[in-house]
Amino acid sequence: MTETTTDLHSIAVIGAGGKMGMRVSNNLARTAHPVAYVENSPAGRERTIAAGRELTEAATAVADADIVVLAVPDLALGAVTAELVPQLKSGAIVLTLDPAAAYAGLLTTRGDVIQAVAHPCHPSVFLERTTKEEWADTFGGIAAPQDAIAAIESDDPVKRAIVEATVRAIYAPVIDVHWVTVKQLAQLEPTLVETVACMIGSLLNEALDEAVHTMGVPEAAARSILYGHTQVALANGLRGDNPFSDACLIAMDYGRESIIKEDWKKIFRDDELDKNLARMLHLDRIAR
Repeated sequence: MTETTTDLHSIAVIGAGGKMGMRVSNNLARTAHPVAYVENSPAGRERTIAAGRELTEAATAVADADIVVLAVPDLALGAVTAELVPQLKSGAIVLTLDPAAAYAGLLTTRGDVIQAVAHPCHPSVFLERTTKEEWADTFGGIAAPQDAIAAIESDDPVKRAIVEATVRAIYAPVIDVHWVTVKQLAQLEPTLVETVACMIGSLLNEALDEAVHTMGVPEAAARSILYGHTQVALANGLRGDNPFSDACLIAMDYGRESIIKEDWKKIFRDDELDKNLARMLHLDRIAR
């Protein structure tokens, strides 16, 4: 999507000096959108000013904003939206960067304020990187292209276009923006990518540690064979680039029987998603 002057919309970034807030702000500062940066913490305010950006008080920033980006932790979103949503102009968009609080119903809403969520996919393991900068950017939002997932609770194509333009700006460079429902985004994040993929990444590190520190395998040898085989495992398992050998399939079956619970797919059920989000958000349960 190529921006023209007619596509510009006003943006307020809440939490502009935090970890994600700085990433978002760095990218927005490269666009022509009028952006107001809001930060309460002293350290965050210092980071924002050091980056050459002016700070704006929250009430002033959100009063005329077409879209308000909430770059704050999930646990703070309830209080932040309770304070800010009543101050927004009619038709404004509230964009959160993670679906947990939105799906759990923790956000303050208004009938004339539109709720949207967007999350970065991060650069794919299969991305064809061509520069050192792209190889160094494993998170995304700097040099390596990535996709993004977005949801919006509105059928208005103008509002959707504003969200997409903002998403492409804050996560740039972006290849595609995939549209889903808020619930589907929650099924992807955390269930698919944090509960499964991130857990497996951590498990690989635990297995590496076991091989090196318990079994006594030289660390360089263990890392080398694990890193290489992880790429093969992902390419074969996710893309079917090559078939696993018969012996490997037998070892994979042993691993599944020894490590994976038979009922593991229950994590995709609605009640299990609620349990997972309740734990993440420090709640007794998800109330609907």
